[in-house]
Amino acid sequence: METSPLQIARYKYQPKLPKILQNDISQVCVSYGRETESVSDQDKIRALFPNTYGMKEISFINAPSTATKRKLTVAVILSGGQAPGGHNVITGLYDALKKAGRDNILLGFKGGPSGLLEDSYVEFTDDFIDAYRNTGGFDIIGSGRTKLETVEQFQVVAEVAKRHSIDAIVIIGGDDSNTNAAVLAEYFAAQKLPVQVIGCPKTIDGDLKNDVIETSFGFDTACKTYSELIGNIERDANSAKKYWHFIKVMGRSASHIALECALECQPNICLVGEEVEAKKQGLSEIVGHIADVVAQRAADGNNFGVAIIPEGLIEFIPEVKGLIGELNELLAKEAGAYAALEGFTTQAGFITSRLSAASAAVFNSLPVDIQKQLLMDRDPHGNVQVSRIETEKLLISMTATELAKRKAAGTYSGKFNALGHFFGYEGRCAFPSNFDADYCYSLGYNAFLLIANGLTGYMSVVNGLSKGPAAWNAGGIPITKMMNVERRHGEDKPVIRKALVELDGKPFTYFASKRAQWERETCYTFPGAIQYYGPEEVCDITTRTLALEQA
Repeated sequence: METSPLQIARYKYQPKLPKILQNDISQVCVSYGRETESVSDQDKIRALFPNTYGMKEISFINAPSTATKRKLTVAVILSGGQAPGGHNVITGLYDALKKAGRDNILLGFKGGPSGLLEDSYVEFTDDFIDAYRNTGGFDIIGSGRTKLETVEQFQVVAEVAKRHSIDAIVIIGGDDSNTNAAVLAEYFAAQKLPVQVIGCPKTIDGDLKNDVIETSFGFDTACKTYSELIGNIERDANSAKKYWHFIKVMGRSASHIALECALECQPNICLVGEEVEAKKQGLSEIVGHIADVVAQRAADGNNFGVAIIPEGLIEFIPEVKGLIGELNELLAKEAGAYAALEGFTTQAGFITSRLSAASAAVFNSLPVDIQKQLLMDRDPHGNVQVSRIETEKLLISMTATELAKRKAAGTYSGKFNALGHFFGYEGRCAFPSNFDADYCYSLGYNAFLLIANGLTGYMSVVNGLSKGPAAWNAGGIPITKMMNVERRHGEDKPVIRKALVELDGKPFTYFASKRAQWERETCYTFPGAIQYYGPEEVCDITTRTLALEQA
């Protein structure tokens, strides 16, 4: 198989580790911190996780290890959507395992959680691993979205673990995947089965974070990839001077990607879903604001601009959020009856007759294409698949209508030619930035130390990330610490709470302080492609979000 020069060079890159992980493994010791409790719903979460609730946060320090030296067989799976750096989590885990003992074994189960259920795996070797170092994607073993949530599934996993003498399972995934990890760890503990479960924080959306987890892996690379593309479009917009570009970026439940790209590129408009919800802004208010900016720039002779829209924006708009909540409940409870219907008109009638009057009115006010997208198949968690909803086209259409009204009233005389874009998959499997390559390798290496010290139900944590890797800290956090109860498939479920953009946080407040200037003036910045070689301030730079948060 042919490889590109960059691919060959990235194979040879040696990721940087925190100083504590550079020590001989025999000189890395667990230091226990305070006991933890869940972020909310403490009584409910404690009742659901009696064996793994309230465990202590841990950090690793330089001291003689108390870990029992033993031969280990570890399983690893990739779960959920791809994120740059996943391969390096596995290579870091593999290298640490082999450094501790060449007879240790790492098994990669194929296709995500279903690989565990189907006992489909590969045993990693040096040659196998070396072909994936510092590369993007999840193609090393593939991924999947099967949920591990039933006793029957847990029993199958337990049998597979027993068959291969597996001591620990590492689940590399996002909030839902790590919720599954917590539930699986609780099952093993309750059954007194000697199988540990460790999670690693993955999602490009950036919403798996808290006071200990500073960022999820893949966020850095994805944002830099999108920012390069947005910068290119900004340059084109400022050159042609005739188009408004509405760019939707990934971020289903939080607007971290949109905000980071705005900080990187300084577009004319960036909508932040959390602000929309906090201010209870309706669709008409949002469109009115966009039209105001378009009109102001047109008055200056600038009939062009760039707007960034988070993928999940539509779920933050109060009246639409209410509609989606009702739709999710309705389609969960009456899935059979709905599936038997033929034709969109019949389906829409069935839906609107069962919605509240307010939600039915909102549904009927939307363009038919958007109505159809709202009724598409739900994701595995019972939620509308917002990536399929063309919010950028909805806003373009509604803005054009509003501007036409203003032109008829004589209050607007500019030109509005708009193009829509969606940047999603372009950022999920890119070559990881040096930051993500280092961070992910450290997470995998650290996961081994959690296993070696007999811990289960923990997430691998590396923090202090705004500094160079040598100064990073390593440790673990009980997954139950991050959990609360949410409504899923019409039922209350324990899940890891998503971290939303904090409107009083430094990244958003900085953005808000610049927004008025960026709206009226052309202040575009052009991040360019990810750099892998050169000065540290260029090739190892962190996201603007992390830099502002940790300043």
